[in-house]
Amino acid sequence: MKMLLRPRFLLLAALSGAVPQALLAQTQAALPAAPPTTGTMPLSLQQAVNYAVQNKSTLLATRLGEATAAAKVGEIKSAGLPQFNVSATTSDNFKLQKSLVDFSALGGGSSATPLTAADIAAAQSGQTVNIKPITLPSTPQPPSAFAFGLQYAGNASASVSQLLFDGSYLIGLKAAKVYTELARKQTQQAEIDVVEQVSKAYYSTLVARSRLSLLSRNVQRLDTVLYQTNQTFKAGFAEKLDVDRLRVQRNNLVVDQQKAQRLTELSVALLKFQMGLPQQQVIQLTDSLGAAVVDAGALRQRLGVASFNTGGGLAGQAPVPTAPIAPGVNSPAAQNRLDQQNALSGGLPPAALGALNYNNRIEFSTLETQQALAGLDLRNRQAGAYPRLVLSGAYGFTGSAKTPGDLFSFRGPDSRNASNFPNQNWFGFGNIGLTLTVPVFDGFRRKYLVQQSRLQQQTIERGFETLRQSIDLQDAQSRTTLVNALDVLDNQKANLDLATDVARVTRIKFNAGVGSNLEVITAETDLRSAQTNYYGAIYDVLVAKVDRDKATGELYNQVKK
Repeated sequence: MKMLLRPRFLLLAALSGAVPQALLAQTQAALPAAPPTTGTMPLSLQQAVNYAVQNKSTLLATRLGEATAAAKVGEIKSAGLPQFNVSATTSDNFKLQKSLVDFSALGGGSSATPLTAADIAAAQSGQTVNIKPITLPSTPQPPSAFAFGLQYAGNASASVSQLLFDGSYLIGLKAAKVYTELARKQTQQAEIDVVEQVSKAYYSTLVARSRLSLLSRNVQRLDTVLYQTNQTFKAGFAEKLDVDRLRVQRNNLVVDQQKAQRLTELSVALLKFQMGLPQQQVIQLTDSLGAAVVDAGALRQRLGVASFNTGGGLAGQAPVPTAPIAPGVNSPAAQNRLDQQNALSGGLPPAALGALNYNNRIEFSTLETQQALAGLDLRNRQAGAYPRLVLSGAYGFTGSAKTPGDLFSFRGPDSRNASNFPNQNWFGFGNIGLTLTVPVFDGFRRKYLVQQSRLQQQTIERGFETLRQSIDLQDAQSRTTLVNALDVLDNQKANLDLATDVARVTRIKFNAGVGSNLEVITAETDLRSAQTNYYGAIYDVLVAKVDRDKATGELYNQVKK
């Protein structure tokens, strides 16, 4: 019943342990059944995230690991409960073990009663004669081989033991609970990754479908221009070169449309994969791209950046915001130099540092749990010097006989044979005791184990500083990327408006006969380029927003919902 419950061993054992059927059934029962593969499945972004969190195969495997950790906790707790065992054995001693026995060491030689002639005469005359036996000198004999026991033997017993005190066991219970928490946080980390992947895939599908719809409208508009130009050519007011140019333009646009169709299908397949949805399931995205596009003004306000269009504050109502002067800095110029140094070194301004909450990041919380495990591991190894006390007891019967039938007759103390002699063949036994184990010296093994645990703790403490710096850098990078993406989106939106207006005016001039066909083709090409850049900028903003939410821990809150 020896237990050595160290957190490090708990982790290894939990990875290879079997999940009880009850826990596995509960895990499977908590998950929704797979959707039907017929019909169309309406799907919003939130529904896609919820489905992926419940059905993604990688998450199912992670949850099985979490259930395994819970089962491991039950296994560790069971070691502190009473341990009861029943055993029964039979054996055929077809060749009994013999031992040498020195019978001459048990006493003197044989005894004799000496009679003299005087004793006989006295007895004949009626007198009382006292006869005393004498011991004759023993003749030395060598040890003789002697077999103990009979050929057939049996044993039946029941034993019980109870752990009364073990420092390692008590600390192991705490470590098991902390390990369960670590497994839960690892599941949370996997869920956050799935939310990120599904969100990006959903946005990619929205952008691809919107761009495909726009290309379809462009083809229809170009068909109209081509038809009008062809009619003008037939009337003798346009050249065939103008019609051919438009046909080339239309052919190129159709090729782009076909490519966009394939990319859209690929985006849908990627979304299904990230969700864990069967590829044969037909889906219909219910969210629109317009609803998915973030409010740039509100987002800029949260980020504390100026509007790209005005160059001033938010909505042009205030000047560009400046960072507050830090304590100990004498002038705005010195503060600017300090901010510049922070920017070059990858740091954040004090205001941003104060707003950043590391606890929102699941990685930080996971590292805290690992630190707790390391502390319990240290205490567990230190507890190896404590005594260990176990209460045990046993009761059973043992028997022997010359034949199997005689062995299984089970004769007790009241049994007698035909001559009224006791012939008991099974005898009871019982014992109860306390076992106290006190470690004395282990060759300094525990000393070096404790030293390893202390070094592990110091390593984790250094990891906190590295993780903080990494989170700070991710926060700064995601903020900069999102701000840049918003600026590019504003720029591309302005370019798209200009290109749309230029294409409209160019078509009007061409229809009025004051513009050239080449101007129309150039304007249409510029318009398609502006449209492509605009939708690319929208996707970049949406992806940057997801990365920003992950860096600040917002995706963690979405999973908890």
